Amino acid sequence: MTAVAVPAAGRRHPGTGTVYRWELRKLLAQKRTFLGLGAAIVVPIIFVVALLADPGGGGPDEVAFGSFVRETGLAIPLVCLTFGSIWLIPLVTALVAGDIVATEDQNGTLKTILTRSVDRWHVIAGKALAAFTYATVVLALYVGSGLLLGGLAFGFDPVTLLSGTRVSTGHGIALIGAGTLAYLMPVLAIASIGLLLSVVTRNSAAAVVGVLMTSIVMQVLGALSALDFLDPYLLSTQFNAWQGLLRDPIDWDPIVRAAWVSALYAVPALFAALTAFVRRDVTA
Repeated sequence: MTAVAVPAAGRRHPGTGTVYRWELRKLLAQKRTFLGLGAAIVVPIIFVVALLADPGGGGPDEVAFGSFVRETGLAIPLVCLTFGSIWLIPLVTALVAGDIVATEDQNGTLKTILTRSVDRWHVIAGKALAAFTYATVVLALYVGSGLLLGGLAFGFDPVTLLSGTRVSTGHGIALIGAGTLAYLMPVLAIASIGLLLSVVTRNSAAAVVGVLMTSIVMQVLGALSALDFLDPYLLSTQFNAWQGLLRDPIDWDPIVRAAWVSALYAVPALFAALTAFVRRDVTA
């Protein structure tokens, strides 16, 4: 079939979907992408191996479901969620979200992108979606690896909820999936902050460190008893909201709060990133 040339006036400019696919292809070509994916698998492996290496030991009883890790593998991903919020998930999320715009600045390729026939808001929207997709895949891989490895090591037995109710394996896995979705809300807020810092700082290292410092500062504030009144509004607190789903009956209050608090951080960050990006001088 002979190709038909499309008149210049009839060509459509690349949209958000096109930019999103570009960004996914670029992510697949970067080493740091697989560094984060690898960490999401390695950390649960280390945790399970450590438990198997000490068969007579206990579990991390100080965290939710820590006392059940040797009774059922379904407790492994739940404990991993608690540990992951301290540094792993924010770090892995920041590796991409904090780099996705800044690396274009540092490599001098952003000017080329901005001078093409593509609207700037399509560019930032595509990059944001790519960062969100990566964060979602990392979290799914992290929880999925913990569930699979935990099940193989300790069995896919029923799990006891935080309220003391014992539920079937299928019900437990469904609750783990729902809890992961609740956990994703603050993760996407972290990615939004990383995207903003990536746009504003124009430096990958500064953006990644900025995201980590933001996460650490919130954890420190949450640990100070004198500042307990801040806890419901800290992004770090929302990483524990998923525990409301692991009760019988379900406690929806922390889930609802996590939704609007995460949005309170994410929406202004995304709007600020968009505003700064569309106003950028391409010669700068």
